[in-house]
Amino acid sequence: MIGRLTGLLAEKNPPHILIDCHGVGYEVDVPMSTFYQLPAPGETVCVLTHFVVREDAQILYGFATAPEREAFRHLVKISGVGPRTALAVLSGMSVAELGQAVTSQEAGRLVKVPGIGKKTAERLLLELRGKLGTDLGPAASPASDAQNDILQALLALGYGDRDAAAALKSLPADIAVADGIKQALKALAK
Repeated sequence: MIGRLTGLLAEKNPPHILIDCHGVGYEVDVPMSTFYQLPAPGETVCVLTHFVVREDAQILYGFATAPEREAFRHLVKISGVGPRTALAVLSGMSVAELGQAVTSQEAGRLVKVPGIGKKTAERLLLELRGKLGTDLGPAASPASDAQNDILQALLALGYGDRDAAAALKSLPADIAVADGIKQALKALAK
């Protein structure tokens, strides 16, 4: 089993990369969260890997962090979720965001990921309950019910998880829901 690759980054073509390890080029599929952290071609790169052997192919999947790889491994164990779907989930949200969605049982966050329908999202939430968060690092959670309501309102208005969380951080902890939504929308409009 190949658990890690360190070498020169020869090519970057999302979601594929080519790593030259002492003259041997390894093709590796990576989620976009890892892809954005990669150095420029020609520089040294190190990725943790998950090796999949199928009847018709042998494929390496690479990850920048151990929590990403662990989340990928949990995802591919779920019936109906293959490596491509798992990569799509990790490309669409961070491990912390996935952990938060599972903790709060929010299928809506998963449905936003291309290739994930309502039934698949519900199956993911059910299968991942108790597996994410504790072993994959803490999930970012709002400090109060009011902040959670503000976050849900921003998500319902179509803002992304990262944008909504960033707007929420700029608000006082004891703000009322209506005022918080107004201030968050002003911050997001800038």
